[in-house]
Amino acid sequence: MVSPIAIEVSAGLGAAAVLSAGGFAYAAMWPGSRLFGTALIAPQCPGELAMTFDDGPNPAWTPRLLEVLVSHNVRATFFLIGSHAQAEPELVRRIVAGGHLIGNHSWSHPNLALAAASRVEQELASTSEALEQIAGVAVKYFRPPFGARRPAVFRLARSRGMVPVLWNAMTSDWKEPSADAIALRLTHRIDQLERRGRASNIVLHDGSHLDRGGYRAPSVAAAGLVAARYKDTHRFVTLDAWG
Repeated sequence: MVSPIAIEVSAGLGAAAVLSAGGFAYAAMWPGSRLFGTALIAPQCPGELAMTFDDGPNPAWTPRLLEVLVSHNVRATFFLIGSHAQAEPELVRRIVAGGHLIGNHSWSHPNLALAAASRVEQELASTSEALEQIAGVAVKYFRPPFGARRPAVFRLARSRGMVPVLWNAMTSDWKEPSADAIALRLTHRIDQLERRGRASNIVLHDGSHLDRGGYRAPSVAAAGLVAARYKDTHRFVTLDAWG
């Protein structure tokens, strides 16, 4: 028969394990957490918006997005997957020629919080080298896939001269079929941040890590809606305006 004391001790150890796992998940995944290191998010500068796009370049939807951005005179930051960029070099060059900033989003979009340091280094190095060779510009910004990191991830990024970047305004645009719903959630968040005296670092997805030509019409349309709403009242910036 198991004693009540043994049961209590076991329960306590189980609760500690759950709390520890929860703490790791928060530190590794939550964009506002600084437990595993600091990252660029957004300054106390209301009136400034940074539109950022992850998981491209997408041969079907990135060109349409570029047309939307030109129509609203918005320059953005694109965090590119290295393997997608290698497959679409002309599209990478078109992004840069449009005055947009490109950043490193790893080679294959793994969860870097769970990857060995050697894998992290390989993912970052291969992507930066490919982007710099294709575009002829230095890659100075890095966003971890899923926002997932641990101290070694940010340390390795900084050792390559890159600034780690997270965000403070995002929806589940990659699975939301309504552009209006995406834009509404983003504008609510942007206005909330504005009231708090902060700029907005907005994430949308022009690509997919699962499918290089994945369907992104709602995200592209939502980008146009957000740009149209704020272009006359706010300043759109690329991330190099913030550090």
